[in-house]
Amino acid sequence: MRSVYTEPDWPNAALLTIDVQRDFALPGALAEIPGTLEAAPAMGRLAAAFRTAGRPIFHAVRLYAPDGSDAELCRREALERGARLVSPGSAGAELVEELKPSPGTRLDARRLLAGELQELGESEWAMYKPRWGAFYQTPLQERLRTLGVSTVVVCGCNFPNCPRATIYEASERDFRVVLVPDATSGLYERGAGELRNIGVELVDSGESQDAVLGRRVAV
Repeated sequence: MRSVYTEPDWPNAALLTIDVQRDFALPGALAEIPGTLEAAPAMGRLAAAFRTAGRPIFHAVRLYAPDGSDAELCRREALERGARLVSPGSAGAELVEELKPSPGTRLDARRLLAGELQELGESEWAMYKPRWGAFYQTPLQERLRTLGVSTVVVCGCNFPNCPRATIYEASERDFRVVLVPDATSGLYERGAGELRNIGVELVDSGESQDAVLGRRVAV
């Protein structure tokens, strides 16, 4: 439900992209999530608008050690048996092309696993997250507060897992939250309704682009 406390503050918004990596997006990839590649162009346009507006962008990514020691419990057995999923330094761990600020952008697994924010461009960073949500044991909250961010705009892969966890974590920390449905895979009607019940705004990519660029306010 919209209120003065939850309405997006677009001039002070940051974009969070969640797990938009090749192993989760490309056709035939080991952990392909249906709909992710189809949503990638909308994600790319959204990121481009935030770059143009000079607003912060954070790309939260997963990296799994070959022995599964840093994976969620539900995935450890598969990794222990030899599955190679978003392995540090692998092509499958890289961001999809639509999200990269430049074609030559590559993730630095060593820095990310050490807990550093890897700068990819002006006001744009990649960030390793060790579990579902982007705020859990990461520097995200501190950096957002330092930047004066009041509103987080979330998109990515795959709504029932990491985007949803990130949204609830953001709400718990009193950030205003926007989810971009056409730039997020796996969203379903009941989930969308549950988000609205906790004050999350659902705003399509076109309206979000206009709003962050100051062309008009999304409603």
